[in-house]
Formats: sequence, C-alpha cells, structure tokens
Amino acid sequence: MPKFLHTADWQMGRAFTRFETEDGAALVEARFEAIETLAQLANEHQCDAVLVAGDVFDAQTVSDRTIRRVFNATKAFAGPWVMLPGNHDAALAESVWTRAQRLGAIPENVHLALQPGVINLQQQRLSILCAPLTQRHTYGDLTEPFSGYDTPEGCLRIGLAHGSVQGLLPDEIDSTNPIAPDRAEASRLDYLALGDWHGTKQIDERTWYSGTPEPERFRNNEAGNALLVEISDPGATPSVTQLPTGRYQWHQWRQTLAVQSDLEQLLERLGALPESAVVDLRLDGSITLAGEETLLEALSVAEARFRSLRCERSGLQLAPTDEDIAALKADGYLGEVVESLREQQEGAQDDAARDALAILAGLLREREQEVGQ
Repeated sequence: MPKFLHTADWQMGRAFTRFETEDGAALVEARFEAIETLAQLANEHQCDAVLVAGDVFDAQTVSDRTIRRVFNATKAFAGPWVMLPGNHDAALAESVWTRAQRLGAIPENVHLALQPGVINLQQQRLSILCAPLTQRHTYGDLTEPFSGYDTPEGCLRIGLAHGSVQGLLPDEIDSTNPIAPDRAEASRLDYLALGDWHGTKQIDERTWYSGTPEPERFRNNEAGNALLVEISDPGATPSVTQLPTGRYQWHQWRQTLAVQSDLEQLLERLGALPESAVVDLRLDGSITLAGEETLLEALSVAEARFRSLRCERSGLQLAPTDEDIAALKADGYLGEVVESLREQQEGAQDDAARDALAILAGLLREREQEVGQ
C-alpha cells in the first residue's frame, strides 16, 4: 500500500523580529527541527515519499546558510522528497531554487518540481502531478492541465499544488492562485496535496491542506501538523492521519477584568498553558492595586516559564479601593497625589496618570517593606 507524508508551508528563513532576540532565534530553530521531525516520521511510518506543497522558503532572498541547512535537515529520510515552489519561493528564472542548485546543496533524493508536469516515482507507485508557481501571483488555475497528464498504469495520481481552493476558504484569503474545488474529481486524482493555507484543513475526501508543520502566527487554524496518506490502489479512498509536528503552541486572547474572579480566571488560564507556549495577551477593564501587584507577579513568573509572553495592559485602568489607599499609608500630600492620579486616569483614560499611579504605588509598597524590615 503506497504511503506518503504530505507537508507544506515551511517558510524557512522567516524572521521573528517582533519577539525578543532569544525567543525569535528559538522560533527560527524550531522550524529546522520540524524538518527533522518530518524525516523521522517518514521513517517511523515507512513512508514511500515526502511531498512538500510549496513555500519551502519564506523568500527568494534567504541566506545560503539557510538553504544548506534546509536540505541537510532532510537527510535523515533517504526516500524521495518532492518539493514544489509556492508563492513565497516561486520558480523564477533566478530564484532560491536556482541558487540551491548552484550551491550543490540538493541531495539526489530531492526532486524539485520547477516545471509543470509529472514526476514519476515508479518504484513507489506514485505519479506526482505538479503545478509549481512560476510567479508570485497567478489568476488562472494552474492545476487545470492535470486532466491531460498521462500516468503509468498502476501508479497513484497525486496532485501537488499551492493556492486557494475557490469558494471554500475564509473570505479574507487571497483570491490569487486559484484552484478549482472539484480538481481531484475532474482530473482523476487519487489525492490532491495542497499548500498555502497554514492550518490542517480537509476540502473533500481526496483534497487536503496539510498546514505548516511549525506554527508561526496566532491564528487558531490547526497548524503544527503533517498528514500521513495511505491509498491501497488507484481509485481507492485515501486514509489520512493527522500527525502532530509542532514544538511551540501559539495562544492569543483578549480579556476584560472587572471583578476579582476575572483576575483569578486569567491566572488559572495562564497556569494551565504548557512551557512551550507563545502567548500574546491584551487586557482591558479595571484592576485594584492589590490585583495589579498579583498580576505583575504572575506575569513575571510566566515570562520565565513560557517561550514568549507579551502582555498589553494599556487598556487596563487602575481602580484603587479604599483598602488599597489605606494599605499604602499615603497620608497628607502623597494621599492627595494618589487621589488626583486616580481621578485623572479614570476620567480621561490617561495612560500617563495610570503609569504614574502604578509607579507611585510600587514605591510606597517598597517603602513599607523596608520599614517592616
């Protein structure tokens, strides 16, 4: 029974500049580890081939080192790899692929689908019908010629393409690089392996997006997988198994704090996340000074535990209670300043007043601690 691994959208060479340097470097390294994981899975499941449905590279301008590292990472699986250019690494006359060829970086078992046509892996009983992008954007269906491609008798007809299945993906997806939703049926394909949508998604029983093997954004779309595809004979229904490959889990949420239970719920949710989490958190609403102190302590602990944590608190007002003010022991002039800052940041959403109040409260707490010692 022919068996292969379907993957796509590696986006090698992507930079994570929005993160701290250490975190960005770890996220980059995880993408190389994902290729090694794919090779390991191909061996474990005794796959006949690995098919990569476009966007191996994030840009044409990636470094030579990145190119060499990508192909070095594939070496653990000695079977055939078939790599298709996508919109980020289109097969231009001069491209990342032609550079890889000049560097001599491409192993003999890696087949580059730089031209439309069929790559026959007859020993594996696989015929790969390829629709590479030769420019970043096209407006015609490059998979249409599949219907006219002849393949050897007894070989599975496997389509390999990168683009947007028309009418079935969310509205915000680019309308360029269109693919007909009935392509598998119209072109007598046993399976159509797609890339471009970064999450695992089934279109029909023979058509799937594998998604990227390592998540790289906060969209909740089932990223971080590869697909193990088994087909007994031409015409048989594929058996598709989703295999986890991602190292880091990306979480993004917004939360409004109003009462103590909201803060408790937030801290409980943070505590339940794994150490591999990449977290983007935005808070609004209001919080007491005591709650702010608790929150900052929890965020400090989480920053050290997670791969990355970014928390935007500019929309979160400080709302000191009478108990908060009393605990600060801000008598006389200091008490007047605290009250003035509280009124300013409540009345005009004044970030400066909020920050000043937080700093002053922190200094007063430190003073109390020193006195207590």
